[in-house]
Amino acid sequence: MSEQQQTPETAAAPSVPEAPPTSDTPPAADAAPIPEVPPAPEVPQDPAVPSLPGMPPVPEMPPTAAVLPGQPAPRKDRRVLRAVLRWTAAVVVFAVAGSGTAYGIVRMERTDVPGLTTASDGRWDYPEIVRPPLPSGSPAPRAESNKAGAHHADLRALVLPAPEGAREDKALRGADGWLPTKDFLAEYAQQDERKKFGQQLTDHGLRHIAARGWTTPDGTRTRIYLLQFNSAALVDHLVGTEWGLAPYNGPGYQIRGAETSVYDKDFPGQARIDDIAYTVYAEAKPYGAEQVRQAYLTAGDTLAVILQTRKGAAHAVPFHQTVALQGELLA
Repeated sequence: MSEQQQTPETAAAPSVPEAPPTSDTPPAADAAPIPEVPPAPEVPQDPAVPSLPGMPPVPEMPPTAAVLPGQPAPRKDRRVLRAVLRWTAAVVVFAVAGSGTAYGIVRMERTDVPGLTTASDGRWDYPEIVRPPLPSGSPAPRAESNKAGAHHADLRALVLPAPEGAREDKALRGADGWLPTKDFLAEYAQQDERKKFGQQLTDHGLRHIAARGWTTPDGTRTRIYLLQFNSAALVDHLVGTEWGLAPYNGPGYQIRGAETSVYDKDFPGQARIDDIAYTVYAEAKPYGAEQVRQAYLTAGDTLAVILQTRKGAAHAVPFHQTVALQGELLA
């Protein structure tokens, strides 16, 4: 059999189809382009929630699953995030409100805040202190031209008025505002001393006495006596020579109810006025049913005697206040 002659197997074998072009083979010009699939959008990470003082730390949440367009996000993670943000906002609001309240309390006066009012130091409420007018052409008691140190204003208007709420002792007003000398001398304990003291007042040219007294609701009794003489020199001689009034000598004569009186070293220096001499005493312990405080002020031609008594103890603050204000009226 010749080589060109085909066998049956050869004749029956099918023809192999030609393989399609690979991807490296450029497509035909008329072929449709293959659409490009866009990448999945990047999902933002959940914001970190700061931990505030007094708030427990926020537990770390699992990462949020990627969300493709049109696909709803898991609802559980959203609810947790909203709850955390609500608590954070609430804590911030209360923190700001608390700091604002604290700032407001700091800025307010203590008396404006209930429970923080400042307690009174014991001073009395006196009316406005106004010196009476001087007669026309008359010098003030401390003027250089007033050698006698005379008070030309009405002495009755120079007595300190009673504080608010006090009950005035009208008996001390006397007739026409002038108190008899014997009523003033009744403040002293010993009869022989009253007689001696009265004679000294006459010898030094006592002109008249203006007085006022009152009792406050706490039982403190105050008496003020203004004794006017003809000159400042006579007052200085009476107090310095006859009585020997000095800080550590004690008063010249014993006041009723005051056994032993000592110099009151607590009288404030800023309450003193130049050209007015202050001698202030307090009854020393142990005292009897009440304590007596007394002060003597020499202001030109006038001697002021201030007495204050109270059952148990006479408080220093209102007494010092009374002495200081009376001194201002006599300046």
